[in-house]
Amino acid sequence: MFIKDIYIDWERISEYSYLRDIKSINGIEKLTLNKPITFFVGENGSGKSTLLEAIAIADGFNPEGGTKNYSFSTFDSHSELCDAIRLSRVQKARWGYFLRAESFYNVASKEDEYSKGSKAIPLELHKQSHGESFLTVVHTSFKGKGLYLLDEPEAALSPQRQLSLLIEIDRCLKEESQFIIVTHSPILLGMPNAEILNFDDSGINSISYEETDSYRITSMFVNNREQLLNQLLEE
Repeated sequence: MFIKDIYIDWERISEYSYLRDIKSINGIEKLTLNKPITFFVGENGSGKSTLLEAIAIADGFNPEGGTKNYSFSTFDSHSELCDAIRLSRVQKARWGYFLRAESFYNVASKEDEYSKGSKAIPLELHKQSHGESFLTVVHTSFKGKGLYLLDEPEAALSPQRQLSLLIEIDRCLKEESQFIIVTHSPILLGMPNAEILNFDDSGINSISYEETDSYRITSMFVNNREQLLNQLLEE
């Protein structure tokens, strides 16, 4: 564990900020992480990615993603929440990576730029598919004793590749890493010994795998596909 507690000082957030309208995080002053891997789940717009992004920036990552060595800005879209966050660290991570699915293209471009003139072997991420390039980053950049913040990593991955990512996550966890992951994937959420935090109008609450919408809806569709589709499409 590198990050244990996340504190939010609401006095540092404007009274007119849209952050105060996000019911899941509004009013929360402290969030404690209890396990080396934590999943943020909830409906679109529930505040998961907003909080993850703020944690990443507060910990020193570039807002658009990458390692802490990345320093660039294509478009500043992050909220002021990062300025109101204080992190309680158990120890300092040796390494880390922040993935934002929506800005990974920009990170790949910067990786190409940074590799020019250096002794590092270029990853040439733009010569690969989105999913392949992301897994290349995982294979080459995810190490032990690292802190990894991933925002919807399944966006680039097929179900089979999501299983590959699970294996890599497990490898890093066994080497004393910590993960905080925003996801809708019932595959990734199946990782053993993870804490799942659900974001909804009641706040942020720990739930079981079977209680997640990702599991319930996927299970309902797989087990009752024809009946469900008939009902939905008729309506």
